[in-house]
Amino acid sequence: MQRLPRKTLSTYLASRLIERIRSRELPPGVKLPTEQHIMQAHQVSRTVVREALSHLQAAGLVETRHGVGTFVLEPSAFPAFRVSADQLGTLREVITLLEFRISVETEAAALAAQRRQEQNLVEMRRALESFNQALIDDKDAVSADFEFHREVARASQNPHFVDLISSLGLSVIPRRRLQNPELMVPDRQLYLRRVNLEHESILNAIAAQDAEAARAAMRTHLSNSRDRLRRGDQYSA
Repeated sequence: MQRLPRKTLSTYLASRLIERIRSRELPPGVKLPTEQHIMQAHQVSRTVVREALSHLQAAGLVETRHGVGTFVLEPSAFPAFRVSADQLGTLREVITLLEFRISVETEAAALAAQRRQEQNLVEMRRALESFNQALIDDKDAVSADFEFHREVARASQNPHFVDLISSLGLSVIPRRRLQNPELMVPDRQLYLRRVNLEHESILNAIAAQDAEAARAAMRTHLSNSRDRLRRGDQYSA
């Protein structure tokens, strides 16, 4: 696999850190992991890490205190768009979010097919593998599901798509809001395998740089989820 140029890696790493800051996974005042930790976590060089941190400093998101570390600052403005948990308390509210996602994520997928980089494909494949492992472990795969959709947004190389998906967080996965403990595990497993096959179709279209196929695959995936919810299937994703 061809290694990405250093500048591309540093930009990619910076975008990942920015997402964590904007989603408040790294809240204001928290100390960032050490350079060594970031290097190991992302398999990049120290130079790449330092360039990424310089980008964050230039954006006013972090400050480095000599001999102490790098700390997250209070951003001047977070994205105004938010969907809170209390807005997703009913089946109808979850369906309305899916309708919104169909309009946004189909275009993100088309742009991803045109602009994706090799690292985006690596991360999408990793998300699919994590999803399959969750099935083996009899888990719901919500985190892997979310990471796949967020990586598609990243692959568009448009930060607004990434901000939107990140602001939604795990609430973007409807089955996290609508759980039915009475549903038999084999049915749930079958459903989740189908979901990940739909993810694979999206990935294949993006990898082939086929924008129309990527748009269609994402629309099919999200429309299927919406339709399953309408039929009362509470494990839709």
